[in-house]
Amino acid sequence: MTRPIPRDEALALLEEWVTETSLRRHCLAVEAAMRASARAAGEDEELWGVTGLLHDADYERHPDLETGHPRVILAELERRDAPPEMVTAIAGHAPYLGVPRTTPIDRALFSVDELTGFVMACAKVRPQGIHGLTAKSVRKKLKTASFAAAVDRGDVALGAEELGVELADHITFVVAALEPLADELGIAGTSPD
Repeated sequence: MTRPIPRDEALALLEEWVTETSLRRHCLAVEAAMRASARAAGEDEELWGVTGLLHDADYERHPDLETGHPRVILAELERRDAPPEMVTAIAGHAPYLGVPRTTPIDRALFSVDELTGFVMACAKVRPQGIHGLTAKSVRKKLKTASFAAAVDRGDVALGAEELGVELADHITFVVAALEPLADELGIAGTSPD
């Protein structure tokens, strides 16, 4: 019998498994974007948020994509009888596992994962941080291969395409989802304006 994973339980698991500040912030950012996505789609905000929060929980301990991430968190969620849609979405965010993204939660997680990381990288190099960050500015940075080079530009574009939205609109949506958490995510900037 499956059961929802409460946020406090998910956060405790994340804090136990992830010590790296940048990875914790990434997971919190993906949670925020997933919650916003759920609200916009009229879906279960808790389920979507916790899915985003835990999607990379095993990456610090098990970064090997051949044998580790996300297989370890998937096994842990199955052990905890997590909802199958959570497990499938997390599996689907890792293209190398070959799990198709067929549901809204699957597509949402994939679409915000790489993009949140890129938006945060853009915000970190601006005096104003995320405040006032535009889709045009983010798209310009996407064209610079050396900037946040680890972010897969193809996945960013594919994520928006799978959602059926324009990339600029999707970027604007993600920026708006992250902005209220600017301080917690370390992207508030150093200048008030």
